[in-house]
Amino acid sequence: MRRQMDGAAGADEHWTRTDTWAFWAFGLGMLLEAYIFGMATIATGWTHMPTSLRSLLLSWAPLWLIIGIAVAGPVADRVGRKNTFYMTMALYGIGAIGIVFSYSYVLILLFLAVLLFAAGGEMNTIMAASHEMMPSKHRGKTMMMELNFINLGGFLLAVVSLLSAYNSVAFQRGMIAATIVAVLFILVLARQRTPESIRWLQRKGWADRARTEAERYYGIAEWENRQRIALEKSAPVSRGGRAVSMPVRFYVTITTAFAGAAGFGLMTYVLGPTYFKADTALILLIATGVGFFSGFFGLFADRWSRKMLLLVGYGGTFLVTLVIFLAVPQWTRTIALFWVLLVVLNLFVNVGYLTEDTLKAEIWPTERRGTYTAVVRFVSIGLYIVTIYMSANYSLHQYMLFNLVIWAIGLSGALLWFIRGNETGQGVTLEQAAEESSA
Repeated sequence: MRRQMDGAAGADEHWTRTDTWAFWAFGLGMLLEAYIFGMATIATGWTHMPTSLRSLLLSWAPLWLIIGIAVAGPVADRVGRKNTFYMTMALYGIGAIGIVFSYSYVLILLFLAVLLFAAGGEMNTIMAASHEMMPSKHRGKTMMMELNFINLGGFLLAVVSLLSAYNSVAFQRGMIAATIVAVLFILVLARQRTPESIRWLQRKGWADRARTEAERYYGIAEWENRQRIALEKSAPVSRGGRAVSMPVRFYVTITTAFAGAAGFGLMTYVLGPTYFKADTALILLIATGVGFFSGFFGLFADRWSRKMLLLVGYGGTFLVTLVIFLAVPQWTRTIALFWVLLVVLNLFVNVGYLTEDTLKAEIWPTERRGTYTAVVRFVSIGLYIVTIYMSANYSLHQYMLFNLVIWAIGLSGALLWFIRGNETGQGVTLEQAAEESSA
């Protein structure tokens, strides 16, 4: 990759070594978040438990994730993105060591809570920082490819759990913890080579510190070139010259995020332990594997319309879920049909998921980006917890109908954004997406 720019910058933004380190730091952070979130599903097999405790363990992951989100969102807006990362990484280390010695249900819950709290804060902060730090012409594709590490994290967890499934529970816990520590070591190295969000520093009024960070990590010429480009494109891109209202932004992001979390979660993390216990790890493997390999469409995210991708993702997911609901008698008799439907479903789920997760952090003002992103994620994932308990005693047919209703809610948000929202893809700057002036 290109080294930091010390001479005069060209007419366009350049990809620097700092951008490469930031990409890997953010991507690996996403990987750990997914890996840890999926651990609760795998942990259902670590100890014998009644159905009520199984539901608690399945809801434990989103519960502590949103607690971490609720704390880290405002913290990142107050003390900075980088300081928040140091907090979450320290908690990762504590949780990984603790899970090795988690021989009881109580200890499993305790150290999973530590890991999930860190994961929630980590991902929320990445979603804010990546948009603020990456070059405008690469902002969409880098965000989507970082999010694709979430698919890789779930896929990695499924592989580790399958490879260790025929060993002792202690060995499986050790394998999972060792993987966390290994990824965390690389993550620490990458984070030391990335700056604080300079946009955040500027919005806080710390111009001198912002200039120091820019000079150290990018070179002043390159950063001033990026600011010039942002200023030239600072006019908001809105329909008919009207700004998108905050209620519309919140409705769209909450409904699509809720459907993404609950719809995907019920099919990937809950369906196996509830109805197909022997295939739990395999369902996770297929869902996340399809997500990861299909996620490379994100390389074209800066060319395509974000509004259209959101609609295609949620519209396609709704239609495939409708087919799954109507075909319950067929695929319960023919398991091969179930795997085919699961693959097709996750192709569309992933398009909607990567697009929605990119959208929900880019449309807020910089000084509130961490907090507003946290509000959306807290509400949407919190509602996912409710769906776990609501569907705990459903028949399989009722369960699929419930999933269809969830995706209908997400589709309503995608339709509203297609009609009323701004285009935030196709090279649109962060200032345009958020409808704020360039600092």
